[in-house]
Amino acid sequence: MEWKMRWQTSLLTIAIALAGVAPAPGVAADFYSGKTITLISGSAPGGGYDQMARLMARHLGRHIPGEPAIAVQNMPAAGSLVATNLLANTAPRDGTEIGLIQRGMLLAKFTMGAQVQFDLAKLNWIGSLNSETAVSLANASAPVMSAQDLLEKELIVGGETNVDPETTALLYNDLIGTKFKLVNGYNGTTEIGLAMERGEVQGIADWSWSSLKVQHPEWLRDKKVRVLIQGSLTPNPELPNAPTALSLVKGEIEKRALELYFTQKTVARPVLAPPGLPADRVAILRKAFNELAQDKAFLADADQSKLEINLLDSAGVDAVIGLITGATPEVRARYIKGATSNGN
Repeated sequence: MEWKMRWQTSLLTIAIALAGVAPAPGVAADFYSGKTITLISGSAPGGGYDQMARLMARHLGRHIPGEPAIAVQNMPAAGSLVATNLLANTAPRDGTEIGLIQRGMLLAKFTMGAQVQFDLAKLNWIGSLNSETAVSLANASAPVMSAQDLLEKELIVGGETNVDPETTALLYNDLIGTKFKLVNGYNGTTEIGLAMERGEVQGIADWSWSSLKVQHPEWLRDKKVRVLIQGSLTPNPELPNAPTALSLVKGEIEKRALELYFTQKTVARPVLAPPGLPADRVAILRKAFNELAQDKAFLADADQSKLEINLLDSAGVDAVIGLITGATPEVRARYIKGATSNGN
């Protein structure tokens, strides 16, 4: 299996410059010297987000003047809501605290209301480490054999409140007509995977394809699971036999709502810093992130860890944020209805 590092373009095919952000004149090169940057991983240990956070933490400091240490702190509560609220409101605004949050936070304002205490447009987006394709899986022993079966037969799936395994199941049920039956209460795909192996649930509505290949290659090799549906804005060539969720949607407004949801698959591993940072610190962090694209040690580490890295810089992330914030009221309302519907 080949694991590649490549630059990702935005939904508007924006060209990404490898290292086009330079620190402002007069930056104190020694600000970070002797300091430790806290990288908040808004996910549980062991999952795809956490692996990405720890990979970045091992290499990003070399590209920051003063070469600060980077310490990872897990904060998975409420699907990264606690982490994102902290970064937006109480974290130091000097560049010593950054985060890698779960992508569901990009659309959280639509469904979580007052719990969301941040403005996407005011956060300092550093970039995204990857884009993703979601896959809906059924255990080989489950009665659901295909996407068509899923429109007719119930599949019991593990969920995590306000995170993709739950949200995708709700949206597919409402917008497509699938029959996912959610069992919530799990903390991350690692726990859901164990529940699948124990027979507590029959599958999952949303697991990142790149993470699945790393975490459970034996499932795919030994045909212990079936891939029923793939979810992203464009088809993944590695999954020719799995229909796209967008191809299963009937109505035009339903399709637009699902496209809105899949924007966060493009910014799948978002890295951010608090609002209000000095411009020179933001520039330093963005430049350091961009330079990972040419860091041989980082690339080798990613390859050895079998992590797919598909960097999108801050301009690309900002373009996606613009598409989210610019969604029409009709599309937002249809998305909200689907994402908050009764999953059973």
